[in-house]
Amino acid sequence: MGKPTRWVTDTKPGHSDWYIDRFRRLAAEGADLAGEARLLDAMVPPGARILDAGCGTGRVGAALAARGHRVVGVDADPALVEAARADYPGPRWLVGDLAELDLAAHGESEPFDAAVCAGNVMAFVAPGTESAVLSRIAAHVRPDGVVVVGFGTGRGYPLTEFDADASAAQLRREHRFSSWDLRPWRDDADFAVTVLRKPVG
Repeated sequence: MGKPTRWVTDTKPGHSDWYIDRFRRLAAEGADLAGEARLLDAMVPPGARILDAGCGTGRVGAALAARGHRVVGVDADPALVEAARADYPGPRWLVGDLAELDLAAHGESEPFDAAVCAGNVMAFVAPGTESAVLSRIAAHVRPDGVVVVGFGTGRGYPLTEFDADASAAQLRREHRFSSWDLRPWRDDADFAVTVLRKPVG
C-alpha cells in the first residue's frame, strides 16, 4: 500500500464499521442501492467484465453481478472488503491501493469492458494520487471501454483537476450529469457523474 487515503486520515475512528452498518441497515430496509449499477448495466453488453474501483461494501458490484456481469471489486479498506465478501459472495473482492492497481498480479489479466468509481471514491483517495488512480484504472480497461466516475463537487477535488487528470490518463470525456439517474449537468450542481471512454488505438 502507498500513502494513507483520506478515508483513513480524514474520518473518525470507527468510520468503517459505521459505514458497513449503515449500508447493511439500508439494505435490510429495502432502500434502492443499485442506481449506479443500473446506469452501468445500460452501457455495457450482457455478461460484461466490470471493475468496481473503490468497491466499499460491494453494493454496486453485487448489483451488477446480479445482472449477469463478471465483477472484480477493489478497495483499500480491508474491513469494507471483508464485509463485501460476507454479504455478497460471487464477485471477487480484493484489497488494494487504486493508485498502484495491478490486477494481473492477482490473476486478473483480462481487460475490463468498463470500470465504475462510485461513492465519492475519488474524494477519498490519498492526496496527490488522483491522477495515478485514474491512470491505473484506465490501464485495466480495454480500448473503447468506459470509466464512469461520480463524486461530490464540494469534496476538495475540483472538476477542472479531475478533467485534467482524466485527460492525462488518456480518457476522453463523453458525458457529464449531475446524478446517477442522468439529471442534466449544471455548473452549480453538488454532484458530478462523468462518463469517460478509453480511445481505440
